[in-house]
Formats: sequence, structure tokens, C-alpha cells
Amino acid sequence: MPVCVPVRKRFSESTMCFSSMVQQDKLHRSKSNPCLILKATDDPYSPLLPGLPDDVAKYCLALVPRSYFPAMGGVCKKWRSFLQSKELITVRKQVGLLEERLYMLIMDKDDQGSHWEVFDRFGHKLQLLPQMPGPLRTGFGVVVLNGKLLVMAGYSMLEGTGIASSDVYQYDSCLNRWSKLASMNVARYEFACVEVNGVVYAVGGYGMDGEILSSAEVYNPDTNKWTPIESLRRPRCGCFACGFEGKLYVMGGRSSFRIGNSRFVDVYSPDKHSWCEMKNGRVMVTSHAVLEKELFCLEWKNERKLAVFNSVDNTWKMVSVPVTGSSSIGFRLGILDGKLLLFSLEEEPGYHTLLYDPYAAPGSEWKTSEIKPSGLCLCSVTIKA
Repeated sequence: MPVCVPVRKRFSESTMCFSSMVQQDKLHRSKSNPCLILKATDDPYSPLLPGLPDDVAKYCLALVPRSYFPAMGGVCKKWRSFLQSKELITVRKQVGLLEERLYMLIMDKDDQGSHWEVFDRFGHKLQLLPQMPGPLRTGFGVVVLNGKLLVMAGYSMLEGTGIASSDVYQYDSCLNRWSKLASMNVARYEFACVEVNGVVYAVGGYGMDGEILSSAEVYNPDTNKWTPIESLRRPRCGCFACGFEGKLYVMGGRSSFRIGNSRFVDVYSPDKHSWCEMKNGRVMVTSHAVLEKELFCLEWKNERKLAVFNSVDNTWKMVSVPVTGSSSIGFRLGILDGKLLLFSLEEEPGYHTLLYDPYAAPGSEWKTSEIKPSGLCLCSVTIKA
């Protein structure tokens, strides 16, 4: 960046004052002349901020507190474009202003729908997201890409008929709005998906007619296009994916070519555009989360232990979960502030959100978290923006 970090304090003071004026200035000028602000700022050749080079102006805008971003996005197209860009995340990371938040999809009390709740790293509930667009779905995929939440495909009931979807929606955590992206090439549900090297992969799942799929595709956010890649060696559904060292790992689920559950791990190398195979995966994984170079898994009928995969040497170890009571109580996993979270799937007094710190001193890895979702956690992701 042309602007040195030591000027951050000076910029912070000016942008704090500036951000508090954004909504008042917009409202005042819109009342007197609704077209004035757009005519003044939507000229593609006009600067982001009058009197400043655009690279300096972007630095100033990035320093504004995140809570002002939705209002700033309504000022003009150039501001909105910057707030939607990867460049915003890059600048905020450079100056140490990235804020990590936990996004949890919670089942409604009547079990007829779901909603997203947002928590900060201290366990404070911040907001509810606007309702997800499109019909109610199950079996969809969730991925974080460039500070945005992608909800992909899934299975919907329309007029009494079930149908697989290829729709993809994006939630912009800075502008607090949903938008529709390019649809996938193949409608699918209960598939594996993950972000690797700035692109999103979707693999396997069930298709339109309930068939188990072996097809795979990749989404490029720069072109807003899905492109098919080499298919899996065997169909696979109910699986999950994660990324290590620039490679895509697909585990769990089952294949139509064998009875039961597969322990095979399919590994895709983007450089070679091909799949290879490992034989030491896990079966019937009910929840998973990745922390640094380790994958944490919970398996059906064994949810009192965490199966931990080390991607450096491709080995597994087991970690006991310190809870008592019914072994039928399951958990969902999440990540926040470099630690693992376990959310109980039952609302009982004896069960709380647990926090596991793999880097803590032996004997003190487990604690109770202050995060309290309002209901059953269907899934969770963390977004830094």
C-alpha cells in the first residue's frame, strides 16, 4: 500500500467522524434533491473521496467501523463495489481490523424453518440475518468465500413435490444483503463443498432423480461461473470436504458401489486436475470443523470422542469429550477465535456449549463457552471481514 501504517491513527480519527456523517448527509441531500447524491458520486471517473487518490480513499473507507458499511453501500456504486471486493478484506487485514464473527443457522421453534444468528468472539449475539431467499431447503451446502457466505443447492418441496436445486445465494456480511449468483451445472443435495485457493468446489451428492452423483464442479468468483472438473472414481453422497495444502479432501458418506460407509478419502489436486485415493478416512461423520492443519470429526454412535486428523502426516488421534449423560446426545462443531466449539443438539440443563483449545496446557483444554444459540444449531461458519 502507498499509505504507510503509521498514518492509521490520523485516518481513524477522520474516518470515525466521516462515518457518523454518512447517513445524515445522505438523508439531508436526498430530501432536497433525490438525484443529487447519485449524480455527484456515480460518475465512473469521479474519485471515491474528493481530493484524495483512490488508493488512499480505499484505505480511509476500510478503516470505518464495520457497522457503518451497510449505510455506506447505499452512497454510490463505487463505494458499494469496493465494500463488496476482496480488496476491502485485504486492506482491513493489513491494518489489523478484521473482525471474526460466528454465523449459526438455527432451527426455528416450530421446526418449520431456520434463521441465522451472529455472535462475536466474546459470545455476544449481534444480529439476525435477513431471511434467506428462495424456498425452504435441506441438504444444502454452506461455504465462506472472501468474507461472504454462500448457500448452495439443496432439496426443496414445491407444491408437494421434492426437487433438487442448483441455485446459489450469497450473503454479503459487510452490506448485510443477499444476492443470487450463477447456478451450479448440476442440481444436487447432501454433497461435499469447500473453499480451496479462493474457489469453491461442489462434489457428489444426490441428483435430480435421487441418483448418487460422482460429478464435481468448481466456482470462480472472479467470473461468476461454475466449471466441471474430473469426476470422482465412484459416486458419493452424504460426504463432506475440507482443504489442506491447496488440495481438496472428500470424506465420509457412502457409495452406491458398496454396502455401508466408505473409509476411502478422495483427494483432488488442482495443479494436476486429477483425483487420488487414501484409505484411512472416517465413517458416518455427523459434524466436522477444520482448525489450522487439523480436521475434527464427530462420528455417529461415537460422539463422546473427537476424531482428529493431522494433514501433515495423514494420521488420526482420538480426544475424549468431557460430558456425562445420555450417549444419544449429539453435537455440532464450530470454530471461533482459534478454538473449537461444541453445540449440544438437545436443550437440557446439563448441556452447555463447550470450548476446546488444542493449544492449552494439558488438563485445561476444555472450558464452557458463553455462546448460547436460541435453538438447535444446524451448522455454523466463521467469517472475517
